[in-house]
Amino acid sequence: MTQQHYDFDLFTIGAGSGGVAASRRAGSYGARVAICEESRVGGTCVIRGCVPKKLLVYGAQFADAFADAAGFGWTVGETSFEWAKLIAAKDRELDRLEGIYRKLLADSRVALFEERGRIVAPHTVEVGGERYTAKHILISTGGHPIVPDIPGIKHAITSNEALDLPTLPERIVIVGGGYIACEFAGIFNSLGAEVDLVIRRDKILAGFDDDIRTALMIEMEARGIRIHRNTVVNRIDGFGDDLEVVFGDGARRGVDRVMFATGRRPNTRGLGLDAVGIACDGAGAVPVDEWSRTAVPGIYAIGDVTNRINLTPVAIAEGRALVETLFNDNPISMNRDGVPSAVFSQPPIGTVGLSESEARRLHGGAVDVYRARFRPMKNTLSGRDEKTMMKLVVDRATDRVLGCHMVGPDAPEITQGLAIALKCGATKKQFDQTVGIHPSAAEEFVTMREKVPEPEEAKAAE
Repeated sequence: MTQQHYDFDLFTIGAGSGGVAASRRAGSYGARVAICEESRVGGTCVIRGCVPKKLLVYGAQFADAFADAAGFGWTVGETSFEWAKLIAAKDRELDRLEGIYRKLLADSRVALFEERGRIVAPHTVEVGGERYTAKHILISTGGHPIVPDIPGIKHAITSNEALDLPTLPERIVIVGGGYIACEFAGIFNSLGAEVDLVIRRDKILAGFDDDIRTALMIEMEARGIRIHRNTVVNRIDGFGDDLEVVFGDGARRGVDRVMFATGRRPNTRGLGLDAVGIACDGAGAVPVDEWSRTAVPGIYAIGDVTNRINLTPVAIAEGRALVETLFNDNPISMNRDGVPSAVFSQPPIGTVGLSESEARRLHGGAVDVYRARFRPMKNTLSGRDEKTMMKLVVDRATDRVLGCHMVGPDAPEITQGLAIALKCGATKKQFDQTVGIHPSAAEEFVTMREKVPEPEEAKAAE
């Protein structure tokens, strides 16, 4: 039987973090690899998401540093901020990172096609009018922001445009209660803009632990962010930077920018999936199994385009697991239990494991909860009244820690270490036996001893 010849062993569509990671590793194992990208190499995370957003968060945090300095004996003179300088510095860093990504692909002997690709037949990808065959095709095209179809929506921006605004808005309405909305609300607020956050529900961050949601809302409002609960935007009137947002109850607010952060959708349109028999789900995502295999042999998908856990490190892990399976005789399916995450709000959030409500649902309510809320040491001299909140959720039957949650400075950095403990199955007793680093906020996770009363007991006490 004659073995079929292909142009490539792996052809990756989409050069974001997951696609680049998979392609590089496959190339390092000697596979003949190609990757195509219609935009910039680096994808959402490097170009339009995590990295530029975090750089803006760092820039915004200097407002707190200047304000807090006096309490520690510093005399800070008149300060000023230039949005254009921050954006220019951010753009230079993105150029540098894109150059690194390109070099990594080249060093791994991955052929880069800088045009849109689509699947035209099993084992066949068309790029720039040329067709190439591949034994394996990997879809890693990520996702994009979506906005509702309301009158005047053409005046709105998304997170994509928010990262490249020519000027800092003086007044902005941000629609949405997810992590992107909360992060940009913190950025613009700290840099001096008037911020209104519009959410359809009574709390932000659906899906997060309820105490986390409450704690962050308290601190956001204390910083001057106006949160409009149970509210929708009906339309946007005006032109250019002179806009008026009309809410569902008829109230109006004049602003110079309106940003929608109301969800994202997988980039599957125009990929040719129907032609090869891949039917996307209702959200537009590519259905895959635990090995990232689609319904068509030889075609795989990873990252946000699958709408599983839409985080950059997850896409990278999925890509590497796939390549280990296909090209290194080392079958791996990614374990998605205990994936930590962060919200780079102000103050930030770190979380790993189950929320309290999830734990009670999955463990029949038999869980113990430990919670601490305190003023960090730094704030005692600065005069800042902002509080840190930490929480542990523990399985009562086994004493295993099921969830760790934090709102406060350095929460993402602290949570990364806790994620290792949860992955190892750490118990509350082991947390208790761990010596804390003093003085630090992180030590609170190993010194919490008092259980939060059960919901029924708390109601009875009211």
